[in-house]
Amino acid sequence: MNNLPGALKGMKIAYFSMEIALENQMPTYAGGLGTLAGDTVRSSADLNLPVVAVSLACKKGYFRQELDRDGRQTELPVDWNPATIMEMLPQEAAVKIQDREVRIRAWLYEQKSLTGGMVPVLFLDTDLPENQPRDRDISSVLYGGDDGYRLRQEIVLGIGGCRMLEALGFRIRKYHMNEGHSSLLTLELLKRHGMDLEKVKELCVFTTHTPVEAGHDKFPYPLVEEVLGDWQDLEMLRKLGGLQRLNMTFLALNLSNYINGVAKRHQDVSQHMFPGYKINAVTNGVHSFTWTCPPFRRLYDQYLPGWANEPELLVRVDVVPDELIWEAHQEAKRDLIDYVNRSTGAGMDYDVLTLGFARRSTVYKRPALIFQDLARLRKINARGKIQLVYAGKAHPRDLQGKRLIEEIFSRMRELQGEIKIAYLADYDMDIAARMVAGVDVWVNTPLRHLEASGTSGMKAAHNGVINFSVLDGWWIEGWIEGVNGWAIGPEPQEKLSLEEGVTRELDDLYNKLEYIIIPLYYRRRDEWITMMNNSIGMLAYYFNSHRMMRRYVSEAYL
Repeated sequence: MNNLPGALKGMKIAYFSMEIALENQMPTYAGGLGTLAGDTVRSSADLNLPVVAVSLACKKGYFRQELDRDGRQTELPVDWNPATIMEMLPQEAAVKIQDREVRIRAWLYEQKSLTGGMVPVLFLDTDLPENQPRDRDISSVLYGGDDGYRLRQEIVLGIGGCRMLEALGFRIRKYHMNEGHSSLLTLELLKRHGMDLEKVKELCVFTTHTPVEAGHDKFPYPLVEEVLGDWQDLEMLRKLGGLQRLNMTFLALNLSNYINGVAKRHQDVSQHMFPGYKINAVTNGVHSFTWTCPPFRRLYDQYLPGWANEPELLVRVDVVPDELIWEAHQEAKRDLIDYVNRSTGAGMDYDVLTLGFARRSTVYKRPALIFQDLARLRKINARGKIQLVYAGKAHPRDLQGKRLIEEIFSRMRELQGEIKIAYLADYDMDIAARMVAGVDVWVNTPLRHLEASGTSGMKAAHNGVINFSVLDGWWIEGWIEGVNGWAIGPEPQEKLSLEEGVTRELDDLYNKLEYIIIPLYYRRRDEWITMMNNSIGMLAYYFNSHRMMRRYVSEAYL
């Protein structure tokens, strides 16, 4: 398995991410950030890019979600053995935490492509006999523990990751920080380069994903002083990372020459959040082959050969006969409905308009928005039957997010016998792949300006599923009303109060569902299939990670 000698040739781009989703049986991811990182690695391998990725092993995963009959979430550890999938490399690195040396080794995962490309992914592990028990646990739980635990993880990822690359003999051209969790690597680079800020900036690329202030990691300086054993210059750290607390985003911003948000709208929001920095935009994408279901893969292979490595060929989807598009979708839909019925006993039907909603359960995502007016929803359902499939985990400490799941279960009971609703527990890559291919309409209802990009709707588009979304994140760039999907609520440039915006969104959601979407699905199938074609040809051809990685190469890496 170990191809490292060949992988060491030439200068590399080191891609650091706290989470990376590569295989369903590897619980080294929590959600969208990790899924994007996995697609980045897959496209880099397909395109033969000189990338090496660095993450944490997380032997207890994020968590396994159990839901009781009332929707109450219980979190259970996911114990897995990296040795069944990867090999541990013999080289070691070390970091100083408090007054202790913590040893680190790396598991090697090789992301191989049919193109002949390969990206080595290093999963850092502190579970070594020579470490103290509390240090062996650092790489155990993704996003677990308190501030002290998180800071120790970020020391291992950033500083330890840098040292591991050096121990393995990699020569690094650029260090790409996927969000601020790894930004302590800049301190290691400063030490290596004689505290030359400009030299370090030349080496660093930073992608921010978070338009929500609370989402940026911040640590109190007394904790930093206690834990960060290898760095004593707190005065410089305050200049680079913030006066009051160490803000990992500020540290990355101040020591990167190329900074980007993950959609054009997110670029504007980030520029407003961080005035004085030049923020670019590279809109996210998804790995086309991974997120296209088998029936559509077969269709594309037949009519658009080469599409998997040239997703732009999907713009020519009109050469595929409409009846085959519909048949492929029906096959994917049957697969989903069968899975839903086996898992939940919901008794869903193949021929009913099916709406899907799957993402982290948190307040700004508003998963229960459609239930704000149950009388109206019942009236809509009388015009044409609908059924809803949900999935998503709430962070263990997000009590409001947990209550949202319970609210959906409550609405499920209220609407029993009228509208079939299912909530799939323990959302993962396999469930996501089924859902984005098998529903008819993909729904997204974030509070405006709080969605950085979103990628689930891009995955849906690859399978001919139609998006119905608030105009935020990537959807602003992709949406053409009534042609490849529908908007929910006002356009981005409209200046409305929060209350006015929500009122408009609810009216739009219910009106379009009742007067446009339901009649189109049940009575004008040809027009529906045309919109499915447009979803593929106008969205999937562009919103893919091959295009995204070519942008990073030409704008950030060269």
